[in-house]
Amino acid sequence: MLNIKTLNQFYGGSHTLWDVDLTVPAGSRMCLMGRNGMGKTTLLKCVMGLQQCSSGSIEFEGVNLLTLPAEQRARVGIGYVPQGREIFAQLTVEENLKVGLGIRKGGVKSIPKRIYELFPVLKQMLNRRGGDLSGGQQQQLAIGRALVLEPKLLILDEPTEGIQPNVVHMIGDILLRLNQEEGLTLLLVEQKLPFARRVASEFCILDKGRRVAAGEIGELTDEVVKAHLSV
Repeated sequence: MLNIKTLNQFYGGSHTLWDVDLTVPAGSRMCLMGRNGMGKTTLLKCVMGLQQCSSGSIEFEGVNLLTLPAEQRARVGIGYVPQGREIFAQLTVEENLKVGLGIRKGGVKSIPKRIYELFPVLKQMLNRRGGDLSGGQQQQLAIGRALVLEPKLLILDEPTEGIQPNVVHMIGDILLRLNQEEGLTLLLVEQKLPFARRVASEFCILDKGRRVAAGEIGELTDEVVKAHLSV
């Protein structure tokens, strides 16, 4: 579904991604891992068109994403939940969710009922401002906003960051449900090993912008963790 080949990226004179290869098959749950500052968020931003690539290719279902502006990448079927959530604090929950409707094809004007089935708290707080929600509620809103697009691929950058354990578990349940029942493909950056091992089907580890390990999640052994993830 998503194919990244020999991708390179620079911040000024700093080479941040080095010939990165990553394939995310349709229906998979790929977890991108690595210590802080190793290029994970940069890679996601390159996929979404929020960072410029220096060389290489990124294709989604055969479409060359590098030829599309950032706003067009959502329209081809990619939902994005950025690190830090980035909801609109002054807008209500309902207004935040409706932001995604403008990108959807077919002129759909209403929020899919599925969003409220997955996240009942959002229905209860439709008129609350986004900035008044707790961290866990804001994360549910950010995921719900991305799902309004009804994407084929959902990209999440550290979805459990700063969230209480019960909400972390609930988010894991929802991601597994969307993948297993609806075939939604997932690509997530995640630091929490228990969450990654529970939710992901495959993993890829970056170290200083290079891919250093990858495989099925069962191959994420303690030895691999010690070599590439331990601080």
